[in-house]
Amino acid sequence: MVLSALLAALTMTAIVAVRYLVASAGFAWATRVKQPGLYAGQSRQIAREIGWSLASAAIYGLPAGVVAWGWHDHGWTRIYGDADAYPLWWMPLSVLAYLLIHDAWFYWTHRAMHDPRLFKRMHAVHHASRPPTAWAAMSFHPWEALTGAIVVPALVFVVPIHIAMLGVVLTVMTVMGVTNHMGWELFPRWMVHGPAGRWLITASHHQRHHTHYRCNYGLYFRLWDRLCGTDQGLGQFRGVKANK
Repeated sequence: MVLSALLAALTMTAIVAVRYLVASAGFAWATRVKQPGLYAGQSRQIAREIGWSLASAAIYGLPAGVVAWGWHDHGWTRIYGDADAYPLWWMPLSVLAYLLIHDAWFYWTHRAMHDPRLFKRMHAVHHASRPPTAWAAMSFHPWEALTGAIVVPALVFVVPIHIAMLGVVLTVMTVMGVTNHMGWELFPRWMVHGPAGRWLITASHHQRHHTHYRCNYGLYFRLWDRLCGTDQGLGQFRGVKANK
């Protein structure tokens, strides 16, 4: 039992690490094509980001391994594979539920980590990326990584979700984590400055957090920032060609 749980944890750590490397490398390549020279002079920073991110992958992999082991070997979780187990309308709704709960958790823990008593201990590693790059999405101190690693593993024991929809949640987590840090706006201007952009977080919104620190704490949605008065709008990218 212990061996199978350990094997699951090691497997999930490898999966998280590969997912990070593939996603970050892909968007770093896109940056090189679309915004040549944007990361010039940041090679040491990028190396540091990769190192911290791979350490974070190990922290994320441990609870993910417990989930995989508990689901596959014991059926402990609320993950299901039979499409008839719940109504079909629950599939997209479960994705939204996971993202909303994760976003709320992230907002409040992230905001707490900007308290001076916690910032140096937990969050300074992430903000050492100035400006962040496509490799910075998981560049966390271990204590911060731990706060992010437990959310989805905890939810699968409480909120039912189809295995394919869980894959969608993890994909959204990865893509938004990377694109929000890569230093330029991937999405078109009409979307970022339109109705969708008033509620969805993209790189322009998160960039302002990295330059002003005490605002724009959300992960996926601007909901909590708007409710709590911490939304300070969109940031600006220097030397970046804007999408139309």
